[in-house]
Amino acid sequence: MTTAQHPLGSGFGAASTAEEVIKGIDLTGKVAIVTGGYSGIGLETARVLRAAGAEVVVPARDVERARTALKDAPGAEVEHLDLLDPASIDTFVERFLASGRPLHLLVNSAGIMATPLTRDARGYEGQFATNHLGHFQLTTRLWPALVAAEGARVVVLSSRGIRFAGVDFDDLHFEQRTYEPFLAYGQSKTANSLFAVEADRRGQAQGIRAFAVHPGLIVDTGLVKHLDRAALQAAGALDSEGRPVRDPERQMKTVRQGAATSVWCATSPQLDGLGGVYCENVDISPLVTPENEAAWAGGASVPGVLPRAVDPESAARLWEVSDRLTA
Repeated sequence: MTTAQHPLGSGFGAASTAEEVIKGIDLTGKVAIVTGGYSGIGLETARVLRAAGAEVVVPARDVERARTALKDAPGAEVEHLDLLDPASIDTFVERFLASGRPLHLLVNSAGIMATPLTRDARGYEGQFATNHLGHFQLTTRLWPALVAAEGARVVVLSSRGIRFAGVDFDDLHFEQRTYEPFLAYGQSKTANSLFAVEADRRGQAQGIRAFAVHPGLIVDTGLVKHLDRAALQAAGALDSEGRPVRDPERQMKTVRQGAATSVWCATSPQLDGLGGVYCENVDISPLVTPENEAAWAGGASVPGVLPRAVDPESAARLWEVSDRLTA
């Protein structure tokens, strides 16, 4: 059964850091793959997993840049991978599977946000293709290694951007409707959450549990490069001088705070036997009910996940569609 969206009372909170949530956990002998693991919260995730003893593999489109960025995670491996290139994904997976290693932790942290309209070689819309389909292909191809771990976790980076849109199964790639950057972003982030729901349902009998994560709003990463300063100031994310506002209770976090929920979902024994849930602030998020949806939509300090982002029927449908699109 999919785990209910009920907070556990983890003892951590919005201001907790990745280092704090992993304290005392030994990952010696564990193998982790972290996409996006050479910038922003992905880099912090890779760093703390490596510091806890895990073998960490970071797939990267720019291998040299990744190696330079990972200087504080000595021993981390870097391999080439482009989430918009299906052949690149398959080549990466073939190399990893050939190593014979099990895969205990897969953190799908890479992503793009509110970009101008782009399409991959297949004609797929760029945000959906990068944020969801690339990670879908990567995860499903790596499935044998996840099974071999005999207790694996998949962590998928979603976002409160789920509020912008659900998944439009009739026009996934904006071929009929007008393209809007945040609408496309919202669709891709809802897809990320739904993917965790169905991955968990399919994988739990084989020891694979999956979690979706809202990391918070972290403006000092490359994710917001397509947003202008005025928009970020209007959202309260930058002050009048253009400096990041730090207010974890309103989801405005540092990179170390932003990586905390990903690391918790990947490693915490508090989540043993659980899965298929959307998490934030280092806990499972409550479900947004109709009576509190207005408050949730109007205030970032109200935690929660929209029902459409954890709907099992939509999750199963998305899996089947994604399987065809990446065949």
